[in-house]
Amino acid sequence: MKLQYLETGMNGEIIPLSDGNPNQLVGSWPDRVYESVHRLELHAYRVAKPKAQALVYPGGGYLQLMHDKEGVEVALWLNSLSIDAYVVTHRLPGAAATEGVYPKDIALTDSLACLDYLHRRGSKLPLFHVGLSSGGHLAGVMACQDHSLSAKGAIIAYAPVNANHKDYKAPAGKPDYPPAQKQAFYDDWPIGIAALPHGMPKIPLFLAYALNDQSVPVDHVLNLIRSAQEARREVDAHIFGTAPHGFALRDKSGTHAAWIDLAKQWMEQHLG
Repeated sequence: MKLQYLETGMNGEIIPLSDGNPNQLVGSWPDRVYESVHRLELHAYRVAKPKAQALVYPGGGYLQLMHDKEGVEVALWLNSLSIDAYVVTHRLPGAAATEGVYPKDIALTDSLACLDYLHRRGSKLPLFHVGLSSGGHLAGVMACQDHSLSAKGAIIAYAPVNANHKDYKAPAGKPDYPPAQKQAFYDDWPIGIAALPHGMPKIPLFLAYALNDQSVPVDHVLNLIRSAQEARREVDAHIFGTAPHGFALRDKSGTHAAWIDLAKQWMEQHLG
């Protein structure tokens, strides 16, 4: 698959959704990151005749945002499927703010504001949430929210969805994540734990994980699969035996290279 640039370029159309100066990327394409975020922004990548739309959540451990690898490249892939994509550039829990630090739920608050923006635009396009790594956790959190603009489903790849929670840690006994606000957000929103039903997604899920991922142990997805089975939720789960953490759309060294084709088929199924 060859990703093509759009008329808007690799930066997309930047839509500010809060006050503040524009955020500044660090590095060069295709490995640019946001090391700090002080203004909520959507980066819009639109196509001429869209059949759906997606909010894209880049990872970065809630410490930074992997804007190109897990944001722009995902958006361009979605564009190739005739899907408008909006990359969420949200503020980071516990990071320095104008006054003090951003609260534990700032990523959720910002993402809901992005959803509100799409709703105000009045688009009737079906919606997907798409997130990789910590962005996949955020996509899972968004899959649990009640909103007038409901989603057809969520795509989550190698995301720490639940086994960072203080009571469900894998490996057991691992220390809390700094800053405290980040750990508190994981504790508030474990995705796919049957005993904590507020974190059970209400929409279909597509999951792509690495069996031997040392950064995001497979326990995360296994917990979610078990809970989804008990609750009779719709989940397509794919666990790849040789995939590295962070395989994204770039790593083609094993069968995990096919995950985006499987995700394409899954989206087509849910678009009817």
